[in-house]
Amino acid sequence: MKRNGSRYSISRLRSHSRPSTHFCREAFTARVQDIAGDGRGVITHPDGRICFVPGVWLGEEGEFQLTAVKGRTGSAKLLSLNRSSAARVVAPCRYHGHGERDCGGCAWQFVDYQAQLTAKQARVEKVLGRLCRPDVIKPIWGSTQTFGYRNRAQFKTDGEHLGYLAAGSHRIVDVESCPILTEANQQTLSQLRLKLPSRNWLPARHRSWVTLDIDETVCADNASVNERLPFIQANDWQNQRMKEWLRRQAASLPCVEPAIELFCGSGNFTEVLAQMGFASILAVEVAGEALERLAQKQLPNVFTMGADLYRESALDTVIKRQPEAKTLILDPPRDGLKQREPLLKKPKASKGISDIVYISCDLATLARDLTDFIGAGYKLLEVQPLDPFPHTPHIELLTRLHR
Repeated sequence: MKRNGSRYSISRLRSHSRPSTHFCREAFTARVQDIAGDGRGVITHPDGRICFVPGVWLGEEGEFQLTAVKGRTGSAKLLSLNRSSAARVVAPCRYHGHGERDCGGCAWQFVDYQAQLTAKQARVEKVLGRLCRPDVIKPIWGSTQTFGYRNRAQFKTDGEHLGYLAAGSHRIVDVESCPILTEANQQTLSQLRLKLPSRNWLPARHRSWVTLDIDETVCADNASVNERLPFIQANDWQNQRMKEWLRRQAASLPCVEPAIELFCGSGNFTEVLAQMGFASILAVEVAGEALERLAQKQLPNVFTMGADLYRESALDTVIKRQPEAKTLILDPPRDGLKQREPLLKKPKASKGISDIVYISCDLATLARDLTDFIGAGYKLLEVQPLDPFPHTPHIELLTRLHR
């Protein structure tokens, strides 16, 4: 639940210059020629500038207006459509939209679900296709539930309003119901709203809001205030598919040898690895409640280690703790595996990691890391895309490498 990935990668478009407020605001006609990594449509301004527009789909034509420029790129808004995509549908959520008063959560609710999956598959193939044969990239697994699937959420509140933020703003959109929440979380949202107005949720000085984190283990009376709950995959149905995929991969891994699991969380994937009978599993996560929950499960042959894997030399320390490991499993946040150097060293004799299972929630950082692994002699054997968040541009990627 942890992306961009088209050639219009947002990270490549960043500039140290401030967005200019001096530009022509005259309407112009354009055609949507691509979908960027953050889900916005890509159009070209008459002056040649690449612009990004929310709320449009591939092939649509319309009237647009610039809203900001930065270097040779810009942002624009849709004024009217001259030609609509056949994939366009009516969004079922009354809060959906792309304006300053609309919820910014489900940017693709106006698009048919099959078209969403086609766009995600195309983006994966475009970004990772240069790293492997075409048959290595499997067809994306869509979600069996496109609404009522989200088992965790974070709300914002200022003590009077409670909901999500409008896209690209700090404005709270007051939300009474959310169609992507599970029934249990929808009930919690309703119960939280009964507490409004609340002096207990007034933001501190120089803050715009208080955060309220929920999942299906909490209720309105013990929602986590200004503190994230331990990470869990947000779509139970898709999480089960990921675990089944990992179980199939583990069946062909050297389970008689030790393994290392990085970013293990509270043991979502560790449970699968323990069932597969690895000789020893070193499960690594930042010390805290997640590791405590994992330790309480008392999984066979699992040993935990607290480490900030984004600190320099942390990965070296992990490898020294489990030097005979042959398998590495990792499921990092969006930043990917920043400290990769210890794994890129050529193994001495029979030592070193031979198999890597990399589960990623960010296509751009995954492509970066896979490129380094392939350069170090690993071969990409399988890429399985999966859609954990229908109606958003996010993609989960399950990958397997071997050296």
